[in-house]
Amino acid sequence: MIGQKTINSFFSPVAKKVCTVLTATGEAGKDARKRKASEPSGSHEAPLSPEEVDRMTRNKKLALEKLTSGRTPPGFGESWRQALSPEFGKPYFKQLMQFVSDERNRHTVYPPAEDVFTWTQMCDVTDIKVVILGQDPYHGPNQAHGLCFSVRRPVSPPPSLENMYKELTSDIEGFEHPKHGDLTGWAKQGVLLLNAVLTVRAHQANSHKDKGWETFTDAVVQWLSSNLEGLVFMLWGSYAQKKGAAINRKRHHVLQAVHPSPLSAHRGFFGCKHFSKANELLEKSGKSPIDWKSL
Repeated sequence: MIGQKTINSFFSPVAKKVCTVLTATGEAGKDARKRKASEPSGSHEAPLSPEEVDRMTRNKKLALEKLTSGRTPPGFGESWRQALSPEFGKPYFKQLMQFVSDERNRHTVYPPAEDVFTWTQMCDVTDIKVVILGQDPYHGPNQAHGLCFSVRRPVSPPPSLENMYKELTSDIEGFEHPKHGDLTGWAKQGVLLLNAVLTVRAHQANSHKDKGWETFTDAVVQWLSSNLEGLVFMLWGSYAQKKGAAINRKRHHVLQAVHPSPLSAHRGFFGCKHFSKANELLEKSGKSPIDWKSL
């Protein structure tokens, strides 16, 4: 949970972590010294037994995990943690985590702490195929759960998602409205549904804007752009297009349209056919298409 206790332990002093490493590795060292002391004087040092080698290896691994885990936000998928761990130790990220912790102490914050990083739990970072960028989490109860545009069942799909379903109905043969707004089925297939800002105060849109989330999610987009090949980025609206400006377009495909909001959908989102175009581009890259009907 990204709560006060979690965050406080999350950035515990380095000195304590170093002690943890010394203690963990020290136990194996004691075993070796005891064995050596029991040997007759002048004898050659016997090699470590398989059990001792295994114990030392396990102790070192546990010590390193303790040293790094204190910097990792809870609920973070392992492959994503490895990719993005350099961000966790940066001053802006520590300040951001403290800000979110303080906000949760004083206000209702969405999504729930355990859902902030849902997008890292759906599939391995290297299995991402499509990236859809949102802006801010839904700020009503039981809506946001860590995937942009998606809402928990049985919450009705918000207007922008309804418009996405309308476009899918005309673009993807056989697509039918799923009667819910949970997009987990896409996320598990490699569709990254990433908001630029990952938390929000209840009923106050953009209340966590410019607190550090944008820097972090920029780092996510940059990692994907630099380390993967042939992704399809769907950039809907000027905000997403600005955020995606640094994407390497020689390595990836970028589809742009207006936002699916009711205020703009009729000005170019309807008829953009981004869902079928994404699948065509994936197949040209030798990747399996997304089953947009699987929700």
